[in-house]
Amino acid sequence: MADHLKRKLGLGLLTAYGVGIMVGAGIYVLVGAAAGEAGVWAPVSFLLAALVAVPTALSFAELSARIPEAAGDSSYVEVGLNKHWLALVVGAINVGAGTFAASAVLRGGVGYLTSITPIPFEAGIILLGILLTAIAVIGVVESLGFAAVLTVIEVVGLVLVIWAGFGAEPVEGWINPPTPYWPGIFAASIFAFFAFIGFDDLVNMAEEAKNPGFTMPASILISLAITAALYALVSMAAVRAVPQEALAVSERPLALVWETARGQSAAFLSAIAVAAALNGVLAQIVMAARVLFGLGRRSPSLAMFHHAHPRFGTPVRASILIGAAVVAGALLLPVAALAELTSVALLAVFAIVNTALIALKRKAPEAPFKVWTIVPWFGLLACLAAFAAALGQLL
Repeated sequence: MADHLKRKLGLGLLTAYGVGIMVGAGIYVLVGAAAGEAGVWAPVSFLLAALVAVPTALSFAELSARIPEAAGDSSYVEVGLNKHWLALVVGAINVGAGTFAASAVLRGGVGYLTSITPIPFEAGIILLGILLTAIAVIGVVESLGFAAVLTVIEVVGLVLVIWAGFGAEPVEGWINPPTPYWPGIFAASIFAFFAFIGFDDLVNMAEEAKNPGFTMPASILISLAITAALYALVSMAAVRAVPQEALAVSERPLALVWETARGQSAAFLSAIAVAAALNGVLAQIVMAARVLFGLGRRSPSLAMFHHAHPRFGTPVRASILIGAAVVAGALLLPVAALAELTSVALLAVFAIVNTALIALKRKAPEAPFKVWTIVPWFGLLACLAAFAAALGQLL
């Protein structure tokens, strides 16, 4: 067994991974939940979520260039704040959040799958969970190559939804929108923020990236820009074409947009949504396993996970553990609860990571990629405000 990962990943695969994990993380599943809270103003919720995400994504871009290690967030806290216990807490939260996120997307994806095949819901979760864990074990290039193919498929699906939604007869709520209900918009932004997670997962691939000082920041910023544009257009198309009440109760909201707008079966779109879910789940399993691998480097109690298979070059033990936890979570918890838990956990982590960059900039001003000093301060304040709002929704 080796104690290091192999640098095989270039800008193309990393960007595809970033887009795939963000698009696969919720847009096919959570548009309905966001519309249920914010109605026709759901696109504003996605905008608010993006405003929270952007400064923190910039902070992650600098940190990934400074400290290209597998357990990204945890390593940043360890180096920036010099607090080993806090680094372990952050790493544990990241593993949990990745597991929750993968469980939510797996559950949502199987919901689409059962609409086009007679497979039992629980059996679908177990079989797909095992398949994706096996792919994660076989190799990182194979995993991200497979994910890149799925990313292309799911982006094509989103473009079709955008085309259908903007070509449909607009609903009454779009023509004569009600007064914005800001508590609902803020509540929907919690779901929307879940759909943006991915840039934080991307940094955990830094130990396998070629020239990480360039490829990591570039892949983070390009993938976030692509995803934000897609989310804005998809959410607008959905609330334009389908009444709020119908979107809110649908387990396959984007398929509903197609059926309403085109008057045709959306079986093909359900199949694309399954591909998106597979992509999101695979990406989260790969990410969380890397976090466990990196934590094993710094913590003797987790050292058993700091091993890469000599042939596959992947953290096999960590991958299998995460895969099993993902399946268990998908069987036991609903999508909305998983999304809210993930969002709250990651907002806390992001606040700590922004603080780590503030401290690191004071100790070591030079870096391969730098953002303005004000950026992590903006990120910190935005995350704290969003965390307080999200916690208020849960309690």
